Amino acid sequence: MRTQHLLAVAALLITGAGAWTALESSPRLALGQEIEEGQAGPNDIAGTVTGPEGAEPGVWVIAETNELPTKFVRIVVTDDHGRYLIPDLPKATYDVWVRGYGLVDSPKSKSTVGKTVNLNATPAPNARAAAAIYPAGYWLSMLHVPEKSEFPGTGLSGNGISPNMKSQDDWIRTIKSGGCTACHQLGTKGTREIPADYRKLGTSVAAWERRVQSGQAGVQMLGTIDNLGHTRALQLFADWTDRIAAGDVPATAPRRPRGIERNVVLTEWDWADPKSYLHDLVSTDRRNPTVNANGSLYGSLELSSDYLPVLDPTHNTVSRVPLTVRDTSTRPATGPNNGAPSVYWGSEAIWTSKNNVHNPMMDERGRVWITSAVRPPDDPAFCKAGSTHPSARLFPLNRAGRHLAMYDPKTKKLTHISTCFGTHHLMFAEDSNRTLWTSGGGPVVGWLNTKLFDETGDEEKAQGWTALILDTNGDGKRGEYTEPNQPIDPTKDHRINAGFYAVAPAPDGSIWASSLGFPGGILRLAPGSHPPETSLVEYYEPPYNDPDPAKRGYSPRGMDIDRNGVAWVALASGHMASFDRRKCKGPLNGPTATGQHCPEGWTLYAEPLPQLANVKESGSAEASYYTWVDQRDVLGLGKNTPINTGNASEALLALQNGQWVIMRVPYPTGFYTKWMDGRIDDANAGWKGRGLWATVSTRAPFHMETGKGTTSKVLHFQLRPSPLAR
Repeated sequence: MRTQHLLAVAALLITGAGAWTALESSPRLALGQEIEEGQAGPNDIAGTVTGPEGAEPGVWVIAETNELPTKFVRIVVTDDHGRYLIPDLPKATYDVWVRGYGLVDSPKSKSTVGKTVNLNATPAPNARAAAAIYPAGYWLSMLHVPEKSEFPGTGLSGNGISPNMKSQDDWIRTIKSGGCTACHQLGTKGTREIPADYRKLGTSVAAWERRVQSGQAGVQMLGTIDNLGHTRALQLFADWTDRIAAGDVPATAPRRPRGIERNVVLTEWDWADPKSYLHDLVSTDRRNPTVNANGSLYGSLELSSDYLPVLDPTHNTVSRVPLTVRDTSTRPATGPNNGAPSVYWGSEAIWTSKNNVHNPMMDERGRVWITSAVRPPDDPAFCKAGSTHPSARLFPLNRAGRHLAMYDPKTKKLTHISTCFGTHHLMFAEDSNRTLWTSGGGPVVGWLNTKLFDETGDEEKAQGWTALILDTNGDGKRGEYTEPNQPIDPTKDHRINAGFYAVAPAPDGSIWASSLGFPGGILRLAPGSHPPETSLVEYYEPPYNDPDPAKRGYSPRGMDIDRNGVAWVALASGHMASFDRRKCKGPLNGPTATGQHCPEGWTLYAEPLPQLANVKESGSAEASYYTWVDQRDVLGLGKNTPINTGNASEALLALQNGQWVIMRVPYPTGFYTKWMDGRIDDANAGWKGRGLWATVSTRAPFHMETGKGTTSKVLHFQLRPSPLAR
């Protein structure tokens, strides 16, 4: 078994050999530089990794220390000859060891910087030992999905699948994007094994029923199970973990890093606290990634805690910005622990946030803008019917659960901004008003004119919102419209409820967004001269019913736009998809332009994981939360490179020339992020002056390999010109 496993890995490595890019010069020059640079400098640790059969290429060498103000880890990959070089380490004593597919972790060696440390790789004794470090998605791919013929579900008296589940695709979407893996991974050690306390219940079905009732998310998790079909869903999850407990392992082994993937340098810092979880972070201004060069990063703790975690990566220190609400009667976003006791936290309510900060963005002055509750949900009078506010006169609003706030690191001041519309994600447009567009408004999309707000401090005048109106009469302007529950009238426009989830202003002034659900879709909003009354939207659904199975996809989550106006989106079907509006052959507006009118605009790329068991369609077990586009070549793979969060792959997944570059986080297993940010710290410093930033975003960091006590982490992904470059 071990020999077969290692041969499979070797075959994959050979297939990927030589996949270098234009980032490198001639092979002869690159090799000469590697030999010279492969020696440990005063701030490096270098050496060679060998196994019983010689050099070990494409394995990770990990250096970890607790001697800095916060835990620090730097990880590199060995080259074709098993050589490694970990560059620019802070002065400290490090544990250094090897991790790789086909291996078990080597013993840890102690080292200080400036040393040469040769390491011995330890082959895995069997397939199960080798699979212990596989990304969660490989384990999730073992889950048996109900056959397509079993849908629609026939309920408790039939096949146990909920009648709400109309198709196999919708069942998968519910797990990936509508429930479980939208919050945490499935397939981690903490989910693929049944805790001892639950095993005492006698059956694995009973254990799973108890598991999904645990903690403050118990009601929500149980609701997802019920939506799938309570009986059948629990049986399928029980069967999955029973087979794993009996010794089954994923049928496919992940390949080792190859080509340019071996050039990745990964740095990790701990931040926040073990009871809190991150949603995402910000490092710079998306419009100008040189803003806040070498500065602190700020995170958002969503439901968990009322502070912004802060990392100073230059000094390896962490701190906090306390958050407040304007109205002290604002209640916590998550109530007490009404679920069953957690095996990790008992009956303690570990999530206590009132602010519920979901998403941060930075402006041109380095100020941090956040989506945050600042008051109870009932809106003030200027939002409601009878108000003279331009947006309220057209579409009054009564409630908003989350609003806006802004923190200025220079003055240390937090400013609350009460919005009539709800907020979720936010992003700045490239316009003279520095407009901050938001998602999460339900039937509307809202914005803040930050230029006007800075000048006046008037939150009422600076905000606006609009309903989502399709130009179904095709006259090119907004007029009288029918409501979502009414049939389309070809003489009128039509309002839709396809609310904005992601939001992405494009260079041409349009605003793009994704809309959740099945099959879901993406939207393009043209604001017009007076957005509350001139905005029009176009709505495009992915080709979920295309006769060619290779072209089918469904259910977007996070999306982004490139500098050419092409939208890139993560699909629950296990794809990254692009949508190019310029390819549309038919009319973009009119009575038939309601979703499935431009299949030719879509291109789908299956993500690099195995497919779920029993699923014959294109796609994979992946469930990327977000797609982010490197518009300005911050990483080094080229301008407009789309990158998926790779939540089940435990990686960032970059698509370069139609091929995947997998930037995996091997330690600790369980990496799961919901966003990334790219910053240029020094444009003249080559690869060292730039990189991508991400954070661990799972709601259950205690499911990671390091267990209870694990905090979220900040990760810096950098791409050097060769595996041994300093």
